[in-house]
Amino acid sequence: MKKLLGMLMVAGLVAVSGVAYSESKAVDTVKERIAPVGKVCMSGEPCAAAPAAPASAGPKSGKDLYGSVCATCHGTGVLGAPKFGNAGDWGPRAAKGLDTLYTHAIGGFNSMPPKGTCAACSDDEIKGAVKYMVDGSK
Repeated sequence: MKKLLGMLMVAGLVAVSGVAYSESKAVDTVKERIAPVGKVCMSGEPCAAAPAAPASAGPKSGKDLYGSVCATCHGTGVLGAPKFGNAGDWGPRAAKGLDTLYTHAIGGFNSMPPKGTCAACSDDEIKGAVKYMVDGSK
């Protein structure tokens, strides 16, 4: 009887320790799943990395600006925008002269907002994009 009782106690301890291990592992798994994806690290704290290099300091070319901003409307002719590469759309506008086109592009005209919504763009960058579109539509 003592042997049987001893075996039952050992079996019980093994079972309990197995359950405790499983519960611990389950808790760790849950903690891992609900952990934050990232963390905020303020400047000056040891976890802060070196500051990111600023974006290119030079002006964007007319082609680059067209591709990143202007093509949204001028690629498809949204709200009557002259389509890039379409001489019929650009011919009458180009006949008014580049200075007029620059003024319209920088200040806005009809449905086009000032600078085509690129507030961070310089006037020279806008002029480069206009020139690129006119030259590409002859």
